[in-house]
Amino acid sequence: MYKYCPCGSGLTYQACCSRYHDGLAAPSAEALMRSRYSAYVLKLAEYLRATWHSSTRPATLSFASDEPKWCGLQILHTCGGSESERQGEVEFIARWISVDGKCGALHERSRFLREEGRWFYLDGELFPTVAMKVSRNAPCPCRSGKKFKQCCGR
Repeated sequence: MYKYCPCGSGLTYQACCSRYHDGLAAPSAEALMRSRYSAYVLKLAEYLRATWHSSTRPATLSFASDEPKWCGLQILHTCGGSESERQGEVEFIARWISVDGKCGALHERSRFLREEGRWFYLDGELFPTVAMKVSRNAPCPCRSGKKFKQCCGR
């Protein structure tokens, strides 16, 4: 398993998103968003469905073998989404690398609703991004400071 949480909080997985994956309600929209990112990294489809608002939840969710590898999360902005609020937004960039070595990013402003003490992902506005091939000696797009071949390119 992961020593540090995939969401990039700097905490261990056990001290961060693991507790939400195990059933504890995320205290804020940002915490839910981070836990959902970690769930995509770990391919936890049931958690993703359970935290998706019932009005927009897909009937099924599965992962294909050629899914990209998620390699970094950057929170750009949050609006609302605290324990005392009912709505929140989180704008983020999630970086990925495909099986054929292309690198890209998902840039989204997600909307969240809190119902009966639990946060749910409602929907999101996607921003255009471009995928590109990363050379082995280029800096890794996950921002680790390492070369791609020594980091996410392994």
